[in-house]
Amino acid sequence: MTIRSWPPERRPRERMLAAGPESLADAELLAVLLRRGPRGSDAVSHAHALIASFGSLQRLLAAEPEVLCERPGVGRAGWATLQAARELARRSTLEALAEREALGSPQQVREFLTLWLRDRPAEAFVGLFADSQHRLIAARELFRGTLSQTAVYPREVARHALRLNAAAVIFAHNHPSGVAEPSVADRVLTDALKAALAQLDVAVLDHLIVAGNRCVSFAERGWI
Repeated sequence: MTIRSWPPERRPRERMLAAGPESLADAELLAVLLRRGPRGSDAVSHAHALIASFGSLQRLLAAEPEVLCERPGVGRAGWATLQAARELARRSTLEALAEREALGSPQQVREFLTLWLRDRPAEAFVGLFADSQHRLIAARELFRGTLSQTAVYPREVARHALRLNAAAVIFAHNHPSGVAEPSVADRVLTDALKAALAQLDVAVLDHLIVAGNRCVSFAERGWI
């Protein structure tokens, strides 16, 4: 039985139009994006099965492209739709962050960085560059590494700061291992970045480490 044969009050798209997206369960929202299931399965049943197969919605959305593209009922078109939805969410959060008078909402900064970095299969080092009023100028991925490490060059970071005419920066990187605790190397790197940028009068406001949904702040620990 296809969703079209269901009563209107049961169809996810009609329910969303009537009561809003928050009224739908995860599988129903996923079904709206995928639109249909493989032969013999409706989109909602297919979405339930996908989430169960990957263990969670987050793991599903973070799956490697080749894994999802090969799944019946997903394919390249379905993968592209899911990634477009994720990227829109990230850009919307960044836009909200940029519209604030300053990077004065630690929680919003955490939410953006978590959304940006938590599902990366390898380490990525990023920077949120701000002006003298701590208003966001740009969010940049600066370096990309391996599963366990990233080579970060303070001189290159300084060039980015100069190019953007930044007065302050918040750094962040992810730990794909799932362990958010900063390493000794993380602290040494932060000190090196602070020293390099201090010569340019660029303040390092924080360095955050993202591991899954956890986010550890150097500033909160008194290390900045």
